[in-house]
Amino acid sequence: MGDKLTQQQLAEIEAAFKRFDKNGDGAISAEELGNAMNEAGQPVSESELKDMIRAVDVNGNGQVEYKEFVNMMASQLGNPMPTEEMKTYFASFDRNGDGFIGPDEMKCLVKAFYSNLTGAALEKQVKSMIKAADTNNDGKISFEEFERVLKASSD
Repeated sequence: MGDKLTQQQLAEIEAAFKRFDKNGDGAISAEELGNAMNEAGQPVSESELKDMIRAVDVNGNGQVEYKEFVNMMASQLGNPMPTEEMKTYFASFDRNGDGFIGPDEMKCLVKAFYSNLTGAALEKQVKSMIKAADTNNDGKISFEEFERVLKASSD
């Protein structure tokens, strides 16, 4: 579990996990994730919550346990992710199902992971992330662009 992560990375991942796991039971439930999304100003439907959980829930218990969270974060921080897993993540972020991650969907992601960002700082982070991935400059991220960023981050 996260064997190649630095102590700093593990500490940041643990802090992020604790922000989501409000009741401290060692797992992020759909309710806790839903509350975090609501607090971030991005309410999601029950089916969207289930999709988001399913993308990470390796043991199928309907929750994201600490180990699953660490493994997900580790895969984003340097270990290659299989294309099918990338598609699952992409689909969970593409909330409107149009095949792209647009600014509103990116804002949802940024708020979920950086709950301290608001206002101009949040908008700046969203624009920065889209700009970094959006190679054709259409203002949204396609699966191919998403895949390229994840693969580049694992090199």
